[in-house]
Amino acid sequence: MADTNEAGRLKQETAVEKLLRRPEIGSFVVMLVIIVALAIASDGKSFNALGLKNNIAIIAQYGIIATGAAVLMIAGEFDLSIGSMIGFAGMAMSMMLKWGLPFGMGDATPITAFIVTLAMTLALGWLIGTVVVRSGLSSFIVTLAFLFFLRGVTEVSFRLINKSTQISGLPDYKEESWFANLLGGDVFGWFYDLWFMLGGNLNRRGEQWVEGFDARFLWWLVIAGVAYFVLSRTQIGNWIYATGDNKEAARANGVPVNRVKIGLFMFTAFCATMFAACQVFDTNTSDAAKGNLMELFAIAIAVVGGTLMTGGFGSVIGVVFGAITVGLVANAVFFIPAIDGAWFRVFLGGILLAAVFANERIRKRITGGI
Repeated sequence: MADTNEAGRLKQETAVEKLLRRPEIGSFVVMLVIIVALAIASDGKSFNALGLKNNIAIIAQYGIIATGAAVLMIAGEFDLSIGSMIGFAGMAMSMMLKWGLPFGMGDATPITAFIVTLAMTLALGWLIGTVVVRSGLSSFIVTLAFLFFLRGVTEVSFRLINKSTQISGLPDYKEESWFANLLGGDVFGWFYDLWFMLGGNLNRRGEQWVEGFDARFLWWLVIAGVAYFVLSRTQIGNWIYATGDNKEAARANGVPVNRVKIGLFMFTAFCATMFAACQVFDTNTSDAAKGNLMELFAIAIAVVGGTLMTGGFGSVIGVVFGAITVGLVANAVFFIPAIDGAWFRVFLGGILLAAVFANERIRKRITGGI
């Protein structure tokens, strides 16, 4: 009997140790603490029907770009142009919806404006990736250059064409286009319908308060789900981890390192375009300044989620936890007015520094201190 108990104890310790080796364990614990603290401090308002919708909206938009940034970081590279890509994509899409397709190709529908914009951003992602792998320069420097280049080109070009870096008053395409509604409408309405049927989700007149989540929530789930599957279940995922761990060893073992990196820069451009498209069709407006500093939030969330700055280590699940944590804290000022919004930056800086140390300790635990 004693031997059986000892074996069970050892088995339990092994399971705990295995759990502690997971890259996302730290971000999961922090997320739980933030959820409980915010629920108590806001007297539950942050998780009522409207509060949940607003929180999920900001969490999802952070999650979309953080997923792209994290996968690229696992491969050992950075993309600081994500924020500028968001501004460029949003303005390009809005300009086509307002003035028509380029080169006199006729009026633009939501789907054609999106496709043309996506073609441009993917081409830019390919160009950035190609410059990085062909030149051998640090992706930090190359993408920093494109951050300034894209932001400047966007502001100058659209100021010349539109006489302004803002576009507002676009028609509500969600009312006439299934595609616009898919990107900017509401999703998972059944959740709020069920909540209403159970006696919640009521406004002061007893009517249903909220109809559904923002569509960006659906796209975050899709993007994160695909990224998780690719990383954990496919050869491409193995290539990504191998590239970030040791690119020369990966290349010697037949991994197409350059193609992997270029493809991931295109993936971050895709994520930025989805971010911009959801904003444009949700608000019917655009601004060249949109996406400012979003590249830093994306990288910070990836690190908080357990992704190593040096590459070769990280998980999409951790990024999900990181996005929830950062999104809830960023939105807390709306539910707890007594909190100065500047404290969000203090929190983010502190948790980012703590995450760097924690991630390094987890990596050493996994690799045996190498």
